[in-house]
Amino acid sequence: MFFRDIIGQKAIKERFIQTINESRISHAQLFAGPEGSGNLALALAYAQYVSCTNKQNGDSCGTCPSCKKYARLAHPDLHFVYPVVKSPKFKDPVSTDYIEEWRKMVLHDAYFSLEDWFTFIGTDNAQGMIYAQESDEIIRKLNLKSYESEYKIMIIWMPEKMNQACSNKLLKMIEEPPSKTLFLLVSESEEQLITTIRSRCQLTKVPAIDEAELVASLNELPESSGTNTEQIAHLSRGNYRRALQLLKPENQDRYNLEKFKELMRLTYGRKFLELFTWVAELSTIGRERQKSFLQYALAQVRENFVFNLKNPKLVYMDEEEQAFSSRFSPFINERNIMPISEELEKSILHISMNGNPRIIFTDMALRIVKLIRR
Repeated sequence: MFFRDIIGQKAIKERFIQTINESRISHAQLFAGPEGSGNLALALAYAQYVSCTNKQNGDSCGTCPSCKKYARLAHPDLHFVYPVVKSPKFKDPVSTDYIEEWRKMVLHDAYFSLEDWFTFIGTDNAQGMIYAQESDEIIRKLNLKSYESEYKIMIIWMPEKMNQACSNKLLKMIEEPPSKTLFLLVSESEEQLITTIRSRCQLTKVPAIDEAELVASLNELPESSGTNTEQIAHLSRGNYRRALQLLKPENQDRYNLEKFKELMRLTYGRKFLELFTWVAELSTIGRERQKSFLQYALAQVRENFVFNLKNPKLVYMDEEEQAFSSRFSPFINERNIMPISEELEKSILHISMNGNPRIIFTDMALRIVKLIRR
């Protein structure tokens, strides 16, 4: 991964290049940014630049032995940790059990989400995490001598998914790191990391991608021909992954919109038998997709409240969503916006905690029945 391949984030890239050139490299760094911001891509480019033996014009050369191995994510001094899931094949899984899938995923597109990752490895109905046994692997790998580079580099993607025992062992390693070791933590929810780890890492806040930068990047894609890339960039709110989804004729948002419309119509109409059928379908689609729907529904409830203000600049909905909102938005008001949002947020939390989806969706739907007519 080259710095030049990363969309936007110019100031961050320039700062990274300068600090590396001046040998001011912090041994523990946290790249914190929202989904689709490119924080993983930045960590990869940072690691490659640190290891490059022939740095040129503020970027990796791409031709030295180190860069060639980074191009395959196969450098012996580059290590990865990421959430995995238990399965009949891997009862006590660690990241290396999925390393081939990880390389394919990252090399295809480094802007993917946790949902994309679990779908790719065929476990989207499981709640993946970084288990305790991963800490033993981290210790083993980083206590080895460097094979080729000056630094051993450990990229930890989604460290907020770490088991408590793993977090504690990682903290000890960050406090007493092996010589010439770099920890690059890539997080979308830094507040979920234990405070002691956050406080010991140099923080880089990675913002959502600038809208103009996103438009320019989308215009370079063949599939963007004939599409309104400015509207897509606006709707995606700086999330490159979401922008790519919106480019697809059939994207997950279309499914989510249909399910949201059904939920609101059925709860308002108090059509309980049809509502239970809706619950039954949502209970079968996998936990990551369930959370994706709930997050979408939460955003739509808030967007419908804003829609009532009649200010187009504040609205982040496409034409189909706005067509529904033109009729539905009056039912979202100051009396029910907060309680409905709280029900959706509570459902996201319960799904994340491996609760029973049918019970969670049933309870949520019945509560919205009471709230939607306020």
